[in-house]
Amino acid sequence: MPRATNGSAAARKRRRLRQAAKGYFGARSKQHRTIKVAVLRAGQAAFRDRRRRKRDYRSLWITRITAACRMRGISYARFIHGLKQAAVALDRKMLSELAICDPAAFDKLVGMARQ
Repeated sequence: MPRATNGSAAARKRRRLRQAAKGYFGARSKQHRTIKVAVLRAGQAAFRDRRRRKRDYRSLWITRITAACRMRGISYARFIHGLKQAAVALDRKMLSELAICDPAAFDKLVGMARQ
């Protein structure tokens, strides 16, 4: 009786890996063993950077708010603390958008934070 192999399943697995490595340079898109490593590492980087992106954006918003606050003579920490005391429920993303797109509204928020 001939030996049974998982030929079609293994080929399907290799095809799926090769599809995931499409566009990679050189052996990283040609050789199965190298593809496995490249795809695994790419997946780890993607997982890590999905979380890092959130940190990066928050950092960008805080930098923008800080610059806008300094132009109006108040520190970022005092501004945020003042908004919390005034019960203003705007997140940092919205505050940075206001600082860029609507300076008049941001001036009002700075006034509220000062009181």
